[in-house]
Amino acid sequence: MLLSLKVYNCMIYNSEVEFSMRANMHYKRFPDNVVTMNGVNALKTAVLIGPNNSGKTNFVRILSTMKGLMLGTGTALKKNQFFDNPLVEASISFWESGAEYLFEIKYDAVKHEYVFEHFARIERDQYKNVKVVDLLIRDVRGKRYYAEDAGLDVAMKVASRNNILIYLVDTEEFPCLRKIKDTIIAFASRIDVVDMNNIPIKKTIDMLKASDETHQKVANFVLNADLYLEDFKYLSDDELKNDLQASDGEDIKPQENALSAAAPLVEMLHLASVYKGVTVHSMLYDSTGTKKMSALASYVIDAIENGRILVIDELDNSLHFRLTRAIIAMFNNELNQNAQLIATVHDVSLLDCQTLFRKEQIWFTHKDHENAYLYSLSEFTTEKTGVRDSSDLIEKYKKGVFGALPEPDLFQSLLEVRQNG
Repeated sequence: MLLSLKVYNCMIYNSEVEFSMRANMHYKRFPDNVVTMNGVNALKTAVLIGPNNSGKTNFVRILSTMKGLMLGTGTALKKNQFFDNPLVEASISFWESGAEYLFEIKYDAVKHEYVFEHFARIERDQYKNVKVVDLLIRDVRGKRYYAEDAGLDVAMKVASRNNILIYLVDTEEFPCLRKIKDTIIAFASRIDVVDMNNIPIKKTIDMLKASDETHQKVANFVLNADLYLEDFKYLSDDELKNDLQASDGEDIKPQENALSAAAPLVEMLHLASVYKGVTVHSMLYDSTGTKKMSALASYVIDAIENGRILVIDELDNSLHFRLTRAIIAMFNNELNQNAQLIATVHDVSLLDCQTLFRKEQIWFTHKDHENAYLYSLSEFTTEKTGVRDSSDLIEKYKKGVFGALPEPDLFQSLLEVRQNG
């Protein structure tokens, strides 16, 4: 499970920002929204809300890049374009295989070199005192090298810097480094990043084809989200052939190019919905929202069943607000023990600490001429700002109490158009 992500001089963020999925157990509301693991308390869900172009999608891209970096796909963090410092810093803490770990890097985005790596295990005693156990340090600029494997410190000095160490040396020769690699890969492999503007349908198709059991799980998810649907299925080749012959040359192409790009057209033609006993092609007759729910279904089911971390950009895109809340509630439910949902949203109705969220689960993005900011609702306390769990958070948000509020001046554009017309 993800516990925190901190970056400095990365993409839109030119100052240090930290996003945390750690739960504050002094806060007693909604204990089901928290997973406790050997004294570590992690939130099951979190949402980021804020104006357009304020950092929400950048945050998702940073998480996606960190995943790729940890899996050795060749991705690298990008520096802030308006800051001369070439050094990008990032640290991620996570829970994996019964322990908490910290992974820190510093990347020279001009020279394309990793000049600092630190991997550690975080231990806590019975009194909750924290101890950082260093497992690997590679500090090129500070000329500091440490590893539990004999001889690895020497190898670190001469190894290339164009990737993190686990992908630069033969880990079979260094058992401790091999364990570090396995831990990093195990965690990163559990992260799924989805953009609701371009959500692949292929995963849902594969689950529908896999077995009757997985087919039923996906179908039930879609049916439970749409009261008008009677069935959602994957047509056999013979069923599809008969259906196409009956279509009498009807122009068949998907409305959403984003969905069609994720799977061959012939595969999408197999997807069918049933309304009032009539089977129709999903991509032609279902709404954009229903199609996106169908594509999203496989990711949600996989996350809940297998304890994955699902990161969704614009979760509420084309979805009714009740569907968005229902998906979040699934992850918050006590039946979910180790899956996480992190999503960017625009729906202000999700500013709800009375029925849905703990305060530390709601995050804001904000930007001014100098900096981009990322901060939690938990920073707004009763003593400082009068924000309580029972407060009308939507009204306070509209009044600008939390910042993260767009201030468009489109009326000025209307005047300019009229004057020039």
